Amino acid sequence: MQAWSNWKRFPDAYSGGFVEAPIGPGVYEVRHAQTGELVAFGHAGNVANAISALKVDHGRGWSRLFKRASVRPVHELEYRAAATATVGEAKTAASHLNGLRQSYWRKRMDLGWAARRSQH
Repeated sequence: MQAWSNWKRFPDAYSGGFVEAPIGPGVYEVRHAQTGELVAFGHAGNVANAISALKVDHGRGWSRLFKRASVRPVHELEYRAAATATVGEAKTAASHLNGLRQSYWRKRMDLGWAARRSQH
């Protein structure tokens, strides 16, 4: 997997902006710009098309991202992508990154529980 691109703001659909991402296989992340909250993560055979295909709900926010209840305005979101040589590598990279993310949160939760127990 190549290095992640820099975080980029989503273009306004009404002004005709373009998504800047690999036209080939890779992985992508979408997050809330101010809080860093992960909104979407995935792999695709064409990352630019996958990011572009994320639907906007009447300009207010995303309608199809992990079936989340909270809808974020598009101007509050940003994305990044990393290219891979093949779709298989993209799938493997996404699985690996997801595993790292889960491990991180598990450790963070364990530290939180340990800190709470030591306070009592």
